[in-house]
Amino acid sequence: MIMKGKKGVILGIANNKSIAYGIAKQCQEQGAEIAITFLNERFEKKLAPIAEDLGCSGKLYPCDVSNPDEIKALKESLEKDMGEIDFIVHSIAFAPKEGLTGRFTDITKDAFEVAMNISVYSLIEITQVLKPIMSKNSSVLTLSYYGGDKYIPNYNLMGVAKAALEMTVKYMAEDLGKDGIRVNAISAGPIKTLAAAGIGEFRFMLKWNEAHSPMKKNVTTTEVGNSGMYLLSDLSSAVTGEVHYVDGGYNIMGMPAVSFDEEGKQSIAWNGEK
Repeated sequence: MIMKGKKGVILGIANNKSIAYGIAKQCQEQGAEIAITFLNERFEKKLAPIAEDLGCSGKLYPCDVSNPDEIKALKESLEKDMGEIDFIVHSIAFAPKEGLTGRFTDITKDAFEVAMNISVYSLIEITQVLKPIMSKNSSVLTLSYYGGDKYIPNYNLMGVAKAALEMTVKYMAEDLGKDGIRVNAISAGPIKTLAAAGIGEFRFMLKWNEAHSPMKKNVTTTEVGNSGMYLLSDLSSAVTGEVHYVDGGYNIMGMPAVSFDEEGKQSIAWNGEK
């Protein structure tokens, strides 16, 4: 199996529809030993059956990334229970509701700082703290979205956070390459997750992506999970600093596909139809 002998921690699973769960499941099925984290007591109860499903009931740890003490405690627990680890999956992002609605220039400084701290700096801090227990051939993976590269309606502050996250990946990749640690990001197409529920008009976004991506489909957590497993495995041993798109090719499109009727009039294709 591709991940046999690999050990790692996955932060950010909310439920079995999470992208992080898709990555965890594919790694586990390929032989990896996994630990997962939860945000608070409410999530601990929700994640207990998922931990059992992933074979890591004894490796379910608290970690609120806004609390440095919990990150340090996570490092101590991982070292005690797993020794050295080979990968980290960072699937954590948050912006206050005001940062996802209304006019972008009305965003407050407090909302901006919260979004950048939770969505971006946490990747740096988690890696800083866990680096002493990472193997000489390790992989760090985070999750981005196309809204960090191009304007996406209703994404607002999170788009700026994802742009910062993608550049953080590149700078971390250069810095940690000498230590044998690779750092990459996956930019997945829209998927119905708990996090997506906070984005306005998300159903329209799903329909639009399906209609205008080259593959005329939305991606699944399993498909993203397979790509994540690849980036965490030795199959990608020479890949670092990359933002890997898993979006049915939507990111290559410069404009929607068009079709023509019998009179030569244009109409925008929708779900493969006129």
